[in-house]
Amino acid sequence: MSKDRQAEVGVFGGSGFYSFLDETEEFEVETPYGPPSDKVVMGEIGGKKVAFMPRHGRDHDLPPHMINYRANIHAMKQLGVKYLFGPCASGSLQPHVKPGHFVICDQFVDRTRGRNDTYFDGPRTVHIAMAEPYCPDMRKVIIESAEELGIEHHKQGTVVVIQGPRFSTAAESRWFAAQGWEVVNMTQYPENYLAREQEICYANISLITDYDAGLEGRPHIKPVTLEEVVRVFNENNEKIKDLLFKSIGRLTGMRKCLCSRALKDAIIS
Repeated sequence: MSKDRQAEVGVFGGSGFYSFLDETEEFEVETPYGPPSDKVVMGEIGGKKVAFMPRHGRDHDLPPHMINYRANIHAMKQLGVKYLFGPCASGSLQPHVKPGHFVICDQFVDRTRGRNDTYFDGPRTVHIAMAEPYCPDMRKVIIESAEELGIEHHKQGTVVVIQGPRFSTAAESRWFAAQGWEVVNMTQYPENYLAREQEICYANISLITDYDAGLEGRPHIKPVTLEEVVRVFNENNEKIKDLLFKSIGRLTGMRKCLCSRALKDAIIS
């Protein structure tokens, strides 16, 4: 990839978040894993080159289980991305995590199946530690930025990643909530783990658009409607852009986190 098409920061757009940068260049990236979800749009924020890609495609024609996560992450790696933001629309599993809130997740639980979730299918065997699956340094930057902007947010939370494209049953949702998990989503895995395999710092910002099915039976929580989801999307998109702009501006470029050396001692020779 030519030097003028290199970026330090990458952003994946989620549901309802298909554009991000102004005054940009748009181009295709080819990867060994096939085509990514869409063209890459590149611009600049705070003196840093930023690459943006809508993970579902700009027309939202890729459901969660059909996204080529390996191609998307590899495209960002080819562009030189060191920091990757993964905002996503999500449902709440707890009454105190309300629509309109952001959750800066620190853990995930994988409930997906059949997704291509590693670059290491052999002959090299790689076992990467994932006790701390989201970059702690990026999370700190996002939390500080959210506090400065006065955005309602939760400093930590566990996201359970379901296969999709269907939503949870009420029984499944109650089960997830009973575990104490805060967020449900369909795209966080394997996106976050593949970034770690490429030694890219990755952080999630979950945009809460609705309460999941298991909470709807409570008197003070109404069942979600499409109209309500769209309204929260529109409100949150401007907030997420403000949060991303401020967070990107705070990145130092000095990576000392575990993400930057994830492969060290992980490869069995």
